[in-house]
Amino acid sequence: MSTTVTVQKEVDARGLNCPLPILRTKKALNDMASGQVLRVVATDPASQRDFEAFSRQTGNALIEQSVNEGTFTYLLRRK
Repeated sequence: MSTTVTVQKEVDARGLNCPLPILRTKKALNDMASGQVLRVVATDPASQRDFEAFSRQTGNALIEQSVNEGTFTYLLRRK
C-alpha cells in the first residue's frame, strides 16, 4: 500500500457484484470534498473494468489499483 496517500473514506464492497461497488463508490464520493481520496475494496473481478470506465466517465482520478488474493483495492481522488 502506498504511504504517501491519505485516505479520507473507505467503501467495503466485498461480496457485491456489478453495479453495486460503483453505486456505493458514487454515493461516497458525493459526500467528499474535491481532492479527497476514497479507498474501495471489492471482490468482483469485473470491478477492474468498471472502475477504469467510471474514472474516465466521471473525471475522478483512479490513482491506484491493486489485487491481492482475489481482493481488488482502488484509490480514487475526488475531482
